[in-house]
Amino acid sequence: MSEESDMEKAIKETSILEEYNINWTQKLGAGISGPVRVCVKKSTQERFALKILFDRPKARNEIALALQHCHLLNIAHRDLKPENLLFKDNSLDAPVKLCDFGFAKIDQGDLMTPQFTPYYVAPQVLEAQRRHQKEKSGIIPTSPTPYTYNKSCDLWSLGVIIYVMLCGYPPFYSKHHSRTIPKDMRRKIMTGSFEFPEEEWSQISEMAKDVVRKLLKVKPEERLTIEGVLDHPWLNSTEALDNVLPSAQLMMDKAVVAGIQQAHAEQLANMRIQDLKVSLKPLHSVNNPILRKRKLLGTKPKDCVYIHDRENGAEDSNVALEKLRDVIAQCILPQAGENEDEKLNEVMQEAWKYNRECKLLRDTLQSFSWNGRGFTDKVDRLKLAEIVKQVIEEQTMSHESQ
Repeated sequence: MSEESDMEKAIKETSILEEYNINWTQKLGAGISGPVRVCVKKSTQERFALKILFDRPKARNEIALALQHCHLLNIAHRDLKPENLLFKDNSLDAPVKLCDFGFAKIDQGDLMTPQFTPYYVAPQVLEAQRRHQKEKSGIIPTSPTPYTYNKSCDLWSLGVIIYVMLCGYPPFYSKHHSRTIPKDMRRKIMTGSFEFPEEEWSQISEMAKDVVRKLLKVKPEERLTIEGVLDHPWLNSTEALDNVLPSAQLMMDKAVVAGIQQAHAEQLANMRIQDLKVSLKPLHSVNNPILRKRKLLGTKPKDCVYIHDRENGAEDSNVALEKLRDVIAQCILPQAGENEDEKLNEVMQEAWKYNRECKLLRDTLQSFSWNGRGFTDKVDRLKLAEIVKQVIEEQTMSHESQ
């Protein structure tokens, strides 16, 4: 968006139709939390993507009533978010529909699976994920009475949705991008730490803030029920305040929209870990399940020392296996701050030097365009790691049979 004066950036009190022509028939896409339409600034003819959020009691009630219908049937939706709220048609007074029941489940007191979208996840679902991961990796024993959560997780998500609709951004977020929820964002969710920044929330009613506060309670028993939401004065007011929501202004800022879209994409598409420097623990003290499994792939020599006996003309088998494991480690957990391709070529050269007699490895390298010094084409690292694991298993069985 072109730079404007501070006055133009301030929340406007005039109708947007005075400055922009809006094309109500053309829809650019679903956007972050609803349809995005084309608008043109009258003074410059510059085109923008416009998000409009209607603050009307009917829309508020429709979302809550849809959730109430699910909860009366004892169904937890478990993936409540703006993308799953759809207008029935293109009319200005179109009813809102709740969709996507892929994660929905009947709540019989046995909800354990951590199904969620990061920005809208309740603390109890994150706790279920934490315990599930620790039990799976053997860090804690599997409990005979597993940790469960209930359909109140939907009420937390509803609180996040209301927050986003009112100000244009989520209450819980992180400055660091990650393939999983970053620690600082997880901590904020688990403690219910959020704010109402004055710049965006000064013109939003206290009743609306009260609903958000009561929905974003960490303890489920303190959280509003769906009946409590429907009985709240904010949803039962006869008319909306004549305020201009900052969410619409933010959605017209290309930089803001691009930033939110990037954050959503990186969270939901499970992209690569952020390029922050990582300090790795020594292998002998690490408690990472991947590395523990890696250490168990071969036989451990005495005194944890791998011997390379060149004088006898024979290369110790443990060295050969260790070099192969280094390839797997580089494929799965590349070191931060280094040229990953060069490092992979380096560890593969070492592995090839000690395993030249292995036909499976030779055929694998040929299929991956290995020229003896490096890979000439882009490498599917996960596929390479899986095949090298097979090489290790084959070599281990061969040595044991001798």
